[in-house]
Amino acid sequence: MSGQTTHGGGVRVVTGEPGCGRTAFLARAARTSPAAYVVGVRADPVASAVPLGGLRALLRALGAPVGPWTAAGPPWTVLVDALRTASGGRQMLVCVDDAHLWDVPTRAVLGRTAGHLRGEGPLSVLLSVSGHRPVDREFAALPVVRVDPLSPDEAATLLDEATDGALDRAVRDDLVDAAEGNPALLLGMVRRLSPAQIRGHRRLPIPPADADLLTGLAGHFLTGFTLAQEDLLLTVAAAVRDAHDTQDARIALTLARRAAEQLRGTAPGAQSAHSFGPLPELLVRTDAEVGFHSDLLRRAVYAGARPERRRAAHRALARAMQETGSTGSTPLPVLLHRARSTAAPRPGTATALAAAADDRTHPRNLRCAAYIHAADLTDDGTRRAQWYTAAAEQALLAGRTHRALRLLDRARDSAASTALRGRAELVRGTAVRYDGPVDEAGASLLLAARLLADSSPHQSASALLAAVDAAWTAGDAQGCLHALTTTDTPRPAAHPPTPASAQAPVPAPDARNRTGLSRDLGYRAGLRALLEGKFAQAAGPLRRLIVDAEAAQAAQAADTAGAAGAADATGTDEPDTALHAAAAALLLGDLAAARRAAARALAAAGTPGTAAARARAREYLAYAELRAGRHALARTHAEEGLRAAHRTGQRNTAAHHHAVLALAASIEGTPEEVAAHADTALATARRHGLVQAATLAQWAIARADLAGGRPREAADRLGPLVRPGPRRGHFAVWMLAVPCFVEAAASTGRADDGVTEVTDVVEEFARWAGFGADPQAPAQLTRCRALLAPADRADTLYRRALDLHDTVGGGDFERARTELLHGKWLRRRRRLSEARDRLGAALVGFERCGARLWADQTRAELRAGGVAQSGAGRAPGPGPGLDALTPQQLRITRCVAEGATNREVALTLSLSTRTVDYHLRKVFATLGVRSRIELARMVEKPGQKA
Repeated sequence: MSGQTTHGGGVRVVTGEPGCGRTAFLARAARTSPAAYVVGVRADPVASAVPLGGLRALLRALGAPVGPWTAAGPPWTVLVDALRTASGGRQMLVCVDDAHLWDVPTRAVLGRTAGHLRGEGPLSVLLSVSGHRPVDREFAALPVVRVDPLSPDEAATLLDEATDGALDRAVRDDLVDAAEGNPALLLGMVRRLSPAQIRGHRRLPIPPADADLLTGLAGHFLTGFTLAQEDLLLTVAAAVRDAHDTQDARIALTLARRAAEQLRGTAPGAQSAHSFGPLPELLVRTDAEVGFHSDLLRRAVYAGARPERRRAAHRALARAMQETGSTGSTPLPVLLHRARSTAAPRPGTATALAAAADDRTHPRNLRCAAYIHAADLTDDGTRRAQWYTAAAEQALLAGRTHRALRLLDRARDSAASTALRGRAELVRGTAVRYDGPVDEAGASLLLAARLLADSSPHQSASALLAAVDAAWTAGDAQGCLHALTTTDTPRPAAHPPTPASAQAPVPAPDARNRTGLSRDLGYRAGLRALLEGKFAQAAGPLRRLIVDAEAAQAAQAADTAGAAGAADATGTDEPDTALHAAAAALLLGDLAAARRAAARALAAAGTPGTAAARARAREYLAYAELRAGRHALARTHAEEGLRAAHRTGQRNTAAHHHAVLALAASIEGTPEEVAAHADTALATARRHGLVQAATLAQWAIARADLAGGRPREAADRLGPLVRPGPRRGHFAVWMLAVPCFVEAAASTGRADDGVTEVTDVVEEFARWAGFGADPQAPAQLTRCRALLAPADRADTLYRRALDLHDTVGGGDFERARTELLHGKWLRRRRRLSEARDRLGAALVGFERCGARLWADQTRAELRAGGVAQSGAGRAPGPGPGLDALTPQQLRITRCVAEGATNREVALTLSLSTRTVDYHLRKVFATLGVRSRIELARMVEKPGQKA
């Protein structure tokens, strides 16, 4: 959901496209509301035929007398009084579904009532309105809650619930892709399936969402328009039918009207621009462009038109584009509309479409559509395979992972050359690496590297590196080494390739590609040395890769044409090269270089055709910030990356972001947050073999146990992860959890019982720390030695660890942990004055980085040492300001100050109500306030940072 969700003390508008679940949203709000009194009303168009008929219906639902208005006061005062009387000072929630159907005077009363309910915590009103058109002007000033489309995971869960888990996974993925996040459409498609189709024994209907289903869901929204307006709607729907995102589905209004005139058979200029009347409410105008408010209604308008009318609309668009010159020198849009304007396109249409699709200046979705249409038209099996594969490449680059796989399935039935098979396997392996079992992805990528070795050395090298990434994610060190050593050095192709319409679109063997091959080989050499334990040999190639990548980025910035060409192949120079540089920097422990490289990858991923790289770039940024100790910033990157992963169908990448969020929450969040993110990450990790994500998630749970004073549980969880054996965690991640394991083992006495086992783990950690891959590792290693050392050496080791923290800088959290452990050690030896100083410093460090549970643990130690605490550990006096709150508490505070109930805050921030309750109690205690009103006043004070 975008924006704020439901808020108390006022009126909120809940909107979304038809079928998005507005009614379900209200039902869930009513079901889970803490309000003692919930009133639900559904707008009745019949009652609304009478002025203020809707108000009368609402008053009856509230149990209030109805009219006469002159005796009781203006209508809006009557409603306010009725709401206050009905609530009786209790929490009350009023849900009005389809409020847009009520009469204008009633809507005006509701709009005016909103201002008088603002700030009244007990009273909340939710007005559900359809998002197929602009919000009524009577509600325009009210806060809006938009019910966003379901994420792929949410849609899959909904289907599993609807079918009791009987739905075949491949069928489920097809339906999720076709529904585009609309729950009503999702359920409508699954209800049409036979038991055999549900189990995957028979093919799905083509298309899964046909005209009857789409128009049935659209219902009355498609009625009430003039013939001219219907023509305009169909023209716009035909013009943007290939758009993937509603925000990008726009066409120039003048072009749309010109094409609609052509469709009506009117000579250009014979009608004025106003002949269509007002712009249909289904359309939204942005500057000089127009598009649909609702993607479902766009699809319904197009699918519901007769085939001959759709063809006529495409014919009109092609003619209008030529007459207005809106396509410039690139004919692809015109060719595509012409091809769709007839049931029997003229000979040569398929070849012309594919040749025009080779033009890289066109959007990915348009090129994909052109390749698909060309493949559908041709009888040549080889060309059909080529063009479906080219379409799959464009779909993958545009972030349509599932669609890319389905297009490859179509290509598989046709004859293909070795080079083309290599391209197809590269696309398949990349798509599965984003969303599927990573061992399967690695097999496809290795096959692609072998098939492309002669025709496209650059893509072959990219496939090898992608196979390495897949094996790395799976925690398969031997698989990584196999991929790194599987072939000899690729050599540039002897002849440049021909265009994609006749052969694979492989970059020419120019200097850029030779440089790219050199960088790839350097990266492979560095990784191989690292995996073989030759740390000194690994540093050189990895460092050169970082320097070369920065130089290449500067060169590509000066060569726009070269950069555009590089971005076309599945193995791109940018942002993939930047991502490899970020990975190399993380392996070397150069966090500043890692951030720079990941930021370059993110910037490159903002260009057309690189949507799939955004989530991965955010992942590397999040890792860099985690390692640097900036957990709040890591959370921000992970939250953005999670949204990008959902948009582009990358469930594997989403799992990594959930693991990062779990790690961040183990410091500044609650156990419930940690568990929610970790469980989500582990669910995907177990299905798809993501050992890296699973190790991070388990580490996060253990660290939360340690923060909550449960060292035994932490040691039980971490022991198998860090000890040698088949259950050890990811080979590049497990050592990060060693400091937590040693602390947990020492706290439970296991370091004494099995000192050799723990010492062996520490010595392995020492060898890794010596490589310099983690700036905090030397200080953490010394802390671990202090935990295991006899009393006569521990004090010295703790102090040395603190000196190392100071040498590195940053890392407030890790330094505070060392201070806490040192303070505990001092207190248990009755060196109370020293312990108080050390614990006080630890408390400040934990508060600075928002580690509330760790701060609570420190306060408990201070109390045990005889130090009385006040508020957040400060001396009695004026209450602290908002800067004493953690980032999570600040977010909750802002929502509450705007009038949100705890449940509404939970929905807004994707938390549990229990988590919000916990944080809010902490906020009240920290700030010294006793009510929500006091909290709101504190937020509104000048100078307060909210």
